Amino acid sequence: MNTIGSLLIEASVIEQMRNDMIRFASLQLRNDSLAEDVVQEVLVVALNNSSAYAGRSELRTWLFAILKNKIVDLIRQQARTTNVSALFSEEESLDEAFESLFKTNAHWLPGARPSNWGDPEESLREQRFWEVFDACLKHLPENTARVFMMREFLEFETAEVCHELGISSNNCNVILYRARNRLRRCLEEKWFSPFEMSF
Repeated sequence: MNTIGSLLIEASVIEQMRNDMIRFASLQLRNDSLAEDVVQEVLVVALNNSSAYAGRSELRTWLFAILKNKIVDLIRQQARTTNVSALFSEEESLDEAFESLFKTNAHWLPGARPSNWGDPEESLREQRFWEVFDACLKHLPENTARVFMMREFLEFETAEVCHELGISSNNCNVILYRARNRLRRCLEEKWFSPFEMSF
């Protein structure tokens, strides 16, 4: 294959990775223009340090590792200036919804019990699942999603999430509980139900 053809293929691969990176960064940062800036910065860093990429991992893995580190740094930087007093106001309306799922003895009500998800491992392999998961994640209240993503996607320890956002461990656990329940319900409705529903 000639050099120009090779470059075109590489450019298309990089463009697809760039789109995936922007999507990932947007989910984490909840700000499309900031996500674009961070991804652009990652690509510049990668080009300037291409000698550091020794081919021991996939290019995609290497780029996403740089992106993850940039996002973690940005979240830590923003957390110092974020007003966390609004963290819980949007959450309070969720309390009643979640309370209605359980009996007084803390067991699931029959209609609220999680349904059979079939073969989750097979679902995880399907790209469509992740598209639905992303959509469910975007429907979380912004601050709930932020706490969830810091803990589960960016792998902050709970204590670090609490420190960065100025919240207690108990509050963090409540937010994570709500996020996981809401994601579970969304996935059951939009992915695991016998008929697919649109958002």
